[in-house]
Amino acid sequence: MELARGIEVKNLMKKKIKYTDEPMGDIEIIEDFLPTPEELVFKKDNTKVTIALSNSSIAFFKREAKKNNTQYQKMIRSLLDEYVARHSR
Repeated sequence: MELARGIEVKNLMKKKIKYTDEPMGDIEIIEDFLPTPEELVFKKDNTKVTIALSNSSIAFFKREAKKNNTQYQKMIRSLLDEYVARHSR
């Protein structure tokens, strides 16, 4: 029975979609809200620095970065940027 369903689904997927020139009804044009490709590239004016951090801090950020599928340096940079933004007001 499972095999029959699999074949049935496969056959449904083979059916071609037939498009027509029928009216689509009321259409609302919305403003383009997507960023440009240039805006998607995260580039800020960065300055490379050398800093000594504790082993436990680095271990923490590496663990959290791995859990969140990102780079630990980005997390540290974001943390510092957030701190500056809050305390610069």
